Amino acid sequence: MQVSAIKHTAAVALMTMLMSLSLTAQDVWTLERCIEYAWANNLTVQKQNIEVSRSGNQLMQDKLAFIPSLSASLGHNLNWGRSVDLQNLEIIHNKLSQSTSASANASIYLLDGLSKLYSLRSSRKSMEISIQEVERLKGEISVSIAQSYLQILLSQEILTAAKESFASISEQRDRTALLVEAGSQPYSSLLEIESQLASERVQVVTAQNQVTANTLALQQLLDLPYSAGFRIAVPDIGAALDTYIGENTEDVYASAQSLPVIQSARLALDKGDIDLKNAQGQYWPKISLSASYGTFYSSSSYSPDGSTYPFFEQFRDNINPSISIGLSIPIFNNWTVRTNVKNARLSKQSLELDLRIRQQELYKEIQTAVTEAETYFRQMEAAMANVSSMEESFRYVEEKFNAGVLNGTDYTVARTNLFKARSEYIQAKYQYVFQLKIIDYYKGLPLTL
Repeated sequence: MQVSAIKHTAAVALMTMLMSLSLTAQDVWTLERCIEYAWANNLTVQKQNIEVSRSGNQLMQDKLAFIPSLSASLGHNLNWGRSVDLQNLEIIHNKLSQSTSASANASIYLLDGLSKLYSLRSSRKSMEISIQEVERLKGEISVSIAQSYLQILLSQEILTAAKESFASISEQRDRTALLVEAGSQPYSSLLEIESQLASERVQVVTAQNQVTANTLALQQLLDLPYSAGFRIAVPDIGAALDTYIGENTEDVYASAQSLPVIQSARLALDKGDIDLKNAQGQYWPKISLSASYGTFYSSSSYSPDGSTYPFFEQFRDNINPSISIGLSIPIFNNWTVRTNVKNARLSKQSLELDLRIRQQELYKEIQTAVTEAETYFRQMEAAMANVSSMEESFRYVEEKFNAGVLNGTDYTVARTNLFKARSEYIQAKYQYVFQLKIIDYYKGLPLTL
């Protein structure tokens, strides 16, 4: 029994370990996966997709407006006292009578100032605007996620640097203790190293907290519950750091004309032009065509020989089809149409300014992104050179300290300067990479790492 229980426990432990490994593999999130997940699950995107469906419904309704409207009616009446015989148009006194009528009616506008056509075109533009709004939201989400993703990578690298520095200073503390015992260093040097070790421990904790905070921020962007096991893939970004090719603002701006923020403004301007034409069409007369097909039955009606007039025979004999054409000419309607035309023209002018404002803002944003990309690249190069210099300086200080020539203060200052230089390089590197991703977004490229 004990052997069986041990085997069962081992099997359960093995399955648990395999499941844990599987979950760990599944929980590695790439930037592309984060973006795709956000697109599919973001509530704002889902809400805007509802607007797309609503616009689609309106578009279908405006298409159906081109077919005639059709209605049918059926009525049955009971009359007593004085009434009218519908067949002979005679007055009937103090007699209960019944009548039934049925009709079908159809109508359509033959000419309405092209109102239906313009309404259809306007609805189509509205739907296209809604679709562009979805794409705009997706683009903004992509940029936010890319920024948050890079913040995690940045904080993870700083954490790694802090841990390496802590491990190095720990080893140096042990060596210093031996030097103090041998009399090569004063006891004050050991105290200074101990103080530096405590400071390095704080740096590690601070860096770890920043990783946690940045991870939480990304999970919140994804609308995921916080999980300490959430992991992101660490891509190789070395290729992007080799050289800065440089971007031309005008070229990037030309590519950015296809962005949803510009396309939606252009579509809105097109819609404004259509709405203006629709308003102007209300000056024109309207011609309508209608047709009806009806019949009726009356219990007060009799055949010419005085016999009962059957129900279905009356329905057949009383058929009354008709066709009519109507003409409506607007003469004076309190300047309503004129006011609508003026307002539509003003709306179009406002939409023209909206497009120019968006183009102007976009150009400035691209200018800033291109300038900052070059700035951060130069800053990264300078920081890299500073790291090399600080590493060489630290090696010299460390050798002198181990030889007992320098005290602990000089060593801790050199160690602090090296960690600071490495942190500045890491920050400049990821700021540069983020600016490259911003430029990719303006160029209409997918955000990948």
